[in-house]
Amino acid sequence: MTTVAAPGISTTAAALRRLYFVRFAFALVWALVMFPLAKHLNPLTGTLLVMYPLFDVVAAVIDARASRATGSPVLLYVNVAVSALAAIGLAFAAASGIPAVLRVWGAWAVVAGLVQLIVAVPRRRMGGQWPMIISGGISVLAGGSFIAAASADNPVLTNAVGYAVPGAIFFLIAAIRLGRAAKGN
Repeated sequence: MTTVAAPGISTTAAALRRLYFVRFAFALVWALVMFPLAKHLNPLTGTLLVMYPLFDVVAAVIDARASRATGSPVLLYVNVAVSALAAIGLAFAAASGIPAVLRVWGAWAVVAGLVQLIVAVPRRRMGGQWPMIISGGISVLAGGSFIAAASADNPVLTNAVGYAVPGAIFFLIAAIRLGRAAKGN
């Protein structure tokens, strides 16, 4: 399929491509740092958990600014609010234990996944959005599994941390696929 990008679309695609590469790198590094620490909830792991949705806040603001020329950024600002609330919730949940963290993380994954899915569908004409659509759907399902896992006899954070790896891969694929639209071809 050939994607012909209008000037506004190519500018947005270029900005999203850069953002997606950064999101890929952040998620991958975050997961690699967090995995060995995920067995215990302590101030360091709590801080790292809070950092992930805070990074999402910054990324959504950048996305909203870049996307003004090609559509309404309202849902991206919803994601800013949801991710900010998740960061605050995680800060409090970390003091209560892993089940509370999994519930907050899961609720955030469900809502943020829905937003990602809804934002990506109209962006299909830009190209590179199928990975974002799939990732949004997976996020919704994963969020439900994190909420369910909070009720396990011995809940662990490793699955929640592992959630960042496929997300990173989907951002990388989307960034690569946005290359043609970013060049205006």
